[in-house]
Amino acid sequence: MVLEENVPLRPYNTFGLDVQARYFARFASADELRQLLKLPQVQSAEKLLILGGGSNLLFTQDFNGVVLKNEIRGLEIISEDNDTHTTLLRAGAGESWHGLVEYSLDQHLSGIENLSLIPGTVGAAPLQNIGAYGAELRDTFDHLEAVEISTGALRVFTAGECGFGYRESVFKNVLKNQFVVTAVVLRLHRHAQPNVRYGAISETLAELGIEGEPTPQEVSRAVIHIRRSKLPDPAEIGNAGSFFKNPEVSQAKFDHLKSQYPELPGYPVLGGVKVPAGWLIERAGWKGLRRGPDGGTHGVHARQALVLVNHGGATGSEVRQLAEEIISSVRQQFGIELHPEVNIL
Repeated sequence: MVLEENVPLRPYNTFGLDVQARYFARFASADELRQLLKLPQVQSAEKLLILGGGSNLLFTQDFNGVVLKNEIRGLEIISEDNDTHTTLLRAGAGESWHGLVEYSLDQHLSGIENLSLIPGTVGAAPLQNIGAYGAELRDTFDHLEAVEISTGALRVFTAGECGFGYRESVFKNVLKNQFVVTAVVLRLHRHAQPNVRYGAISETLAELGIEGEPTPQEVSRAVIHIRRSKLPDPAEIGNAGSFFKNPEVSQAKFDHLKSQYPELPGYPVLGGVKVPAGWLIERAGWKGLRRGPDGGTHGVHARQALVLVNHGGATGSEVRQLAEEIISSVRQQFGIELHPEVNIL
């Protein structure tokens, strides 16, 4: 646990951007975190960033503050309820999210298989209520443990206290930068309850020759197959996965757009319709675009318009500029405002 100076952050952000942190340190326990928070360089810093897997970040410049990397590990079953067939599984915030999914499947637990292969760490999952393929973290969330930055006190947050919404939580608004998640506890099921309502899953299961009611392992396999076919591997090309949230519009707005674009997909949600941002971006002509010299340093992925990529040599400000142009274009053509899902720094 050493506070280093002027540390390159390229290995710690999946966009692969060449930026530096003024100060950088790792912590592997809540106690180590508390010790770091007491250091004068940390207490006097204008900016503090708690870093997980770096998979939801876009650095547009060097980080002139303190970056603390969360490496708290640990996976354990803490209780079983034989009456409801539910199990509480506790995970350290520094654990890989997909590693947690794999552990749950190894323990014959279901509930998060639809969230397979989502990049990042466990601690980042509740901050934005991660979700994919018809499931969200809040579906299985029980509580989390977090250290208050100003006092070092440990606090437990229930699902209600987290204020989960679509890619939202209380930690992204009223409690932003006030707490560091140290552990997450999920309520999972011993009796499989597969969720295959999302169309692509059932179709993919059929393609894989899986018939009847699938097991959680088979659902996970299908989700992994889908994600790998659509989303680029950050180890091969810099990206942060889905760059934009899927917008929600009123039923009247959706009906109006549907009359203009009959092929427009939409999914009913409380109070309106969710429209795929990737479809809007692709229809606006951005899919596969490359910008910059030598064939392009950055652009929009050729297979998934929702993903902005760094082909190599791009800066974060260039990626942000591209995102802003896409937002403007979609607004002008469809009258819909897109919002980034990534944290732009």
